[in-house]
Amino acid sequence: MNFDYSETQGMVKASAKDFATQFIKPHVMAWDEAQEFPVELFKKAGEFGFMGVLVPGQYGGSGLGYHEYIAIIEEISKIDPSIGLSVAAHNSLCTNHILEFGNEEQKQRWLPRLATGEWIGAWGLTEHNTGSDAGGMNTTAVKDGTEWVINGAKNFITHGKSGDIAVVIVRTGEKGDSKGMTAFAVERGTPGFGSGKKEDKLGMRASETAELIFDNCRIPDANRLGEVGEGFVQSMKVLDGGRISIGALSLGIAKGAYEAALKYSKERKQFGKPICEFQGISFKLADMATEIEASELLLHKAAFGKNAGRPVTRISAMAKMYASETCVRAANEAVQIHGGYGYTKDFPVEKFYRDAKLCTIGEGTTEIQKVVISRHILKG
Repeated sequence: MNFDYSETQGMVKASAKDFATQFIKPHVMAWDEAQEFPVELFKKAGEFGFMGVLVPGQYGGSGLGYHEYIAIIEEISKIDPSIGLSVAAHNSLCTNHILEFGNEEQKQRWLPRLATGEWIGAWGLTEHNTGSDAGGMNTTAVKDGTEWVINGAKNFITHGKSGDIAVVIVRTGEKGDSKGMTAFAVERGTPGFGSGKKEDKLGMRASETAELIFDNCRIPDANRLGEVGEGFVQSMKVLDGGRISIGALSLGIAKGAYEAALKYSKERKQFGKPICEFQGISFKLADMATEIEASELLLHKAAFGKNAGRPVTRISAMAKMYASETCVRAANEAVQIHGGYGYTKDFPVEKFYRDAKLCTIGEGTTEIQKVVISRHILKG
């Protein structure tokens, strides 16, 4: 078993690091303070091939695999997790849903725009009253001749205002029926399709989160992704890959926090020596380094399975759960190692601390990951 990066993976990782250093790092705190979603940055990310990482070249994408995808999200997130989150959501949710379940006409129509960064994608499953219980959704689509009429709202949607196209899962059957939901692609500018409240968040503030509103929104049947009633099953498969991406986001946060804490601990002196020489600090760093290593191994095992076309529901849930909890612990310890300075915006760890928590919530909470994992191990 070879754990070394391939030449391609190494080049991709270096490219992502250069992109983040040049185009993201100078603006991190300004975007955070203003809660600015930097749309033009994602056009630039498209030029680097980061907006269609998994999309085959025939549709304008990079045609890479999940190992490379993890490297890209990780490197961007080490600089700014909120940008990493947006790149992850665009790739793994909206774009990947169309790639996995769209027909050829739909792929030709939408993927080139998404993969090049011309369009930014959104994906809507969550509603105000349905988070973990997605089957209880209220947003509906009713067939009317050759069209569907959508009514309702989606909540906590990444790129809910700025997205050029949204893949949404809505109810076409009975509430609570896993076969009563269907996926549709809705383009921005469609009458009856708009945005609502933009959330004012603790962290991930440069990644836009907002409502999607549907008021008698009519779309043609040609915008339906897959068969009627397949939407929920599709979304669960999409989330398998999405959990790998949130795990990669978590890994980037954990590494960013750890590296900042390690550097500070070598520079900060108390009682005549660097604080890293005190056992209380060195043990914190040891724990952080070990948990990061374990997170990375879990993620790349999930990536190996995804690339091979194997079922990855259990391992991707494990990777997402462990990596997300690791990044919260790492960010917390990084602030502690920095002491009072860690609580100021002069050092990067306070932002890692604010950004980290979302990773244990988005794309399935830690508790939902445990439900998924326990179901698989108990039936096995």
